[in-house]
Amino acid sequence: MKKNSADLIGNLLEVDAKKAGSLGFMARPLVQVTLPHRDPGNVPVFARSAGNLQLTIQPLMSEKKGKIINYGIPYGTVPRLVLAWLSTEVVKTKSKEIPLGDSLSAFMRELEMVPTGGRWGTITRLREQVKRLFSSTFSIIYDDEKNFSTAGFKIAQKAHFFWDPINPEQGALFGSFIVLSEEFYKEILAHPVPLDTRILRALRNSPFAIDLYTWLTYRVSYLQGETVIPWEMLKEQFGADYAEVKTFKFNLVRNLKKILALYPVKVTAGDKGLLLMPSAPSISKK
Repeated sequence: MKKNSADLIGNLLEVDAKKAGSLGFMARPLVQVTLPHRDPGNVPVFARSAGNLQLTIQPLMSEKKGKIINYGIPYGTVPRLVLAWLSTEVVKTKSKEIPLGDSLSAFMRELEMVPTGGRWGTITRLREQVKRLFSSTFSIIYDDEKNFSTAGFKIAQKAHFFWDPINPEQGALFGSFIVLSEEFYKEILAHPVPLDTRILRALRNSPFAIDLYTWLTYRVSYLQGETVIPWEMLKEQFGADYAEVKTFKFNLVRNLKKILALYPVKVTAGDKGLLLMPSAPSISKK
């Protein structure tokens, strides 16, 4: 094990998130059903389900010079880190308006991203994903034999970015900021899921691992007894873009090992599904 990994695990065991200043949050709907791991492409809608709960995401469509432009669906680790940061800021400040700093690099430091240029650099990835995230329309649908409910929302009511990608350290005349939508703002305050941001940082290279960690700590927080979640159901929730259950299971187990090194939740991968056992959530309720 690398020294920095060993140091992180030691820090997690010795100092809880609250004392370490690493207490973060994520909005509950985006823990229960999540964004795609990979780019779904030029599609008019993306959907993912968790039992009777479904998330749909519609990208912004605009017209330019007679052509329809699809802004795309947010995917990967960047929008997840942005959403966790925003949710944490809302819980801390109780404000819908979140300042993003006066330069691109200032905001990237908040996300612990190192600014790099070029087509595949972090600056390009961040700019592309925040455009997708804040321009998309989200819907949460609950539908079973007795109940039906739906709620639509955007993450942001307003989003203004005044950043220079060529000179990321250069401040802008007007600061960048986001004004969250009333619906998303209220949902964060009503149902914030507590997380350890040290673990998020350690898992930042895998959107699957981030989703699995946030879901596990949320799920065990209300677990009453041993429960088996079938592989088919988990695939629908976390890995709709995997062709086979066998491939999905292999990737889930691989990411689960990363999580167990940081958060010793009681869980076992069996033939029929994932066995969850009563465990402490990642963040103590004390």
